[in-house]
Amino acid sequence: MQKHINELDSINEAADTPKPERALKIIIGVGLAIILGFIAAILARFYLEASFKVSALLGIIALLVTLWTNKALPLGVVSLLPIILFPSFGILDTKSATANYANPIIYLFLGGFMLATATEKIGLHRIIAKKFLSLFPATPKGVISALGLASVVLGTALSNSTTAILLLPIALSITQDYFLKMRFLLAVAFGASISGITTPIGSPPNLIFLGFLESQGIEGISFTTWIVMMAPLTCLMLYAMIYILSRNTSEHFLEVGAFDDVKITPAHKRLLCFIALLLVVLFLNSPIKPFYSGLGLNENVILLAFGLLMFVPKIGFLDWDDSKSIPYELIFLFGAGFCIAMAFSQSELGGAFEGFFKQFEGLPFIVFLFLACICAIIATGFLSTTALIAILLPIIYTATQSFLDVDESAITMLAITICASFSFMIPISTPPNAIVFAKGNIKAWDMVRFGFLLSIVGIVAVTLFAFIYWRWFL
Repeated sequence: MQKHINELDSINEAADTPKPERALKIIIGVGLAIILGFIAAILARFYLEASFKVSALLGIIALLVTLWTNKALPLGVVSLLPIILFPSFGILDTKSATANYANPIIYLFLGGFMLATATEKIGLHRIIAKKFLSLFPATPKGVISALGLASVVLGTALSNSTTAILLLPIALSITQDYFLKMRFLLAVAFGASISGITTPIGSPPNLIFLGFLESQGIEGISFTTWIVMMAPLTCLMLYAMIYILSRNTSEHFLEVGAFDDVKITPAHKRLLCFIALLLVVLFLNSPIKPFYSGLGLNENVILLAFGLLMFVPKIGFLDWDDSKSIPYELIFLFGAGFCIAMAFSQSELGGAFEGFFKQFEGLPFIVFLFLACICAIIATGFLSTTALIAILLPIIYTATQSFLDVDESAITMLAITICASFSFMIPISTPPNAIVFAKGNIKAWDMVRFGFLLSIVGIVAVTLFAFIYWRWFL
């Protein structure tokens, strides 16, 4: 479905924008990126007194960030530029740069998206939505609760963007009253972002974080351990979202009958059994130290194997044409993130930023975490969460080694990663926000005013969870 949405947007944009104007937009966008890249490199060379290699790296990062932001070139094209630029400036050799585009974490994403495609194809998401709507009263608060809970359940196996895409038509079909419809759509967007933190495959920043830990030789977080760490935060944020969106809705009448004709089929039951079996295998595979060492299987392989089962005749639900909906541009973006992380770790970039981070050395760790969470949420207003995490993690890791130990550094990076998914205010900051804003015709101010309150809750909650709870697992 995402592919069809993107194609539709491209067709509409192409129809509405004359070719000369599109060409001018590309020229201006690319030209601006090159200029900002040169400025960043010059500032790094003469202000930070960085080496040529570090200056070139910062210039390339500024170029990539600008192109990711202004969308002068397609996302996939920009994400492949490190393969050309890093070897050209001596930052990485070609073999090292290209190897990042086959990072094992990418296959975790592939397997998850295959399951998501099967869920969408047979309409299992509608069955799940109907089930949760039946668990709550037919009131605005009940519908908001049902949509939020459905998002969290779908988010255990699907990405946050896929969850938003699947639940969007459900939220749109319940009522035409904007006062209520806006809240239902925001429940989908916010709930999808919240659900994205629940599992490692829930959102791209999670995968980039795990891939970065692996690239640095730091012990990762198993699938089950991640869920145990994030489930309490997910429940807290879900409760806060329901409370915020349900205020002043008690006087509005609602009649819910959108899914009366939805029936469960043997295909739905079969896919539910597949997903349940997957979760059992992942649970059994996850070590519970020091009591249980797990099965010892690679989680990336497990998820990819279950994804490929979706193509087996009489067992799965997909044919090869369905694979065309897989967003390969996101795979390239993952590769670019891992490539940037490797370039940062192999350069002296930490020294360039070490002086800046030294200013926070004397602060209590919980205060440092709080400031890092605020900065992460603010930054997502200007840059996509995936690109932001790809850039921030190696900077934080290399520049704070002098005053943070490995565990504190990992906790800080995890807190930033989770906060990136909690940017609820800006329509373009997270994929669920962008999807709902573009397709649901929500006013920007409505997203800002509700998202601001939820973002405040998220900053405080992530800081406390990171400082008190997560450090037991890292």
